[in-house]
Amino acid sequence: MPYPDRYAYPDPFYPVVDSVAWVERLTKLGVGTIQLRAKDLNDAEALQIVTDALAVTKGTPTKLVVNDYWRAAIVAGAEHLHLGQEDLVDADLAEIRKARLTLGISTHDDEELATALKAEPDYVALGPIFPTTLKSMRFAPQGIPKITEWKQRIGNIPLVAIGGIKFEQSAEIFAAGADSIAVVSDITQNADPDARVRQWLGESAKAA
Repeated sequence: MPYPDRYAYPDPFYPVVDSVAWVERLTKLGVGTIQLRAKDLNDAEALQIVTDALAVTKGTPTKLVVNDYWRAAIVAGAEHLHLGQEDLVDADLAEIRKARLTLGISTHDDEELATALKAEPDYVALGPIFPTTLKSMRFAPQGIPKITEWKQRIGNIPLVAIGGIKFEQSAEIFAAGADSIAVVSDITQNADPDARVRQWLGESAKAA
């Protein structure tokens, strides 16, 4: 694996947001790892949002993970990247490694896991664990038992669970073998996001 010293990455609580404003809000709350996932941007827009988000996290303990836009991540000087399976097809892995970006990869079934492992990822994301309304998924919910199965298969590679997960399910998911839980709507659509973040940070501290 390219960066065995980075296996502690990402943090157990791993929110995924779509704006610099959310990155700033979560950084101020002390979140350790944040993924910026903003869709349908052109190259200039992607570079701008990545640059702005990195400026927000600079000088803080927060790690920013760039979703999809690997070229912008390299140009802007990011350190962490996440790719979906479709993004992985078009990505230049040699350039990504040359830039020393850590790499997380989304997976949804056995075939995608095999594809991801060939790329020697720094972590693997499995989802959706539960039904999700945020985007149309062609894959059925995986369920919690799949977490245990995949963690046994990938060994030391960190496993991130994602998809429809709420705080109330976090203890069970960590117990099933997830190293990290990626959270979207449970934060961004919560009536009190800041309070919810503090709950997650408390639970993830137990899992760390």
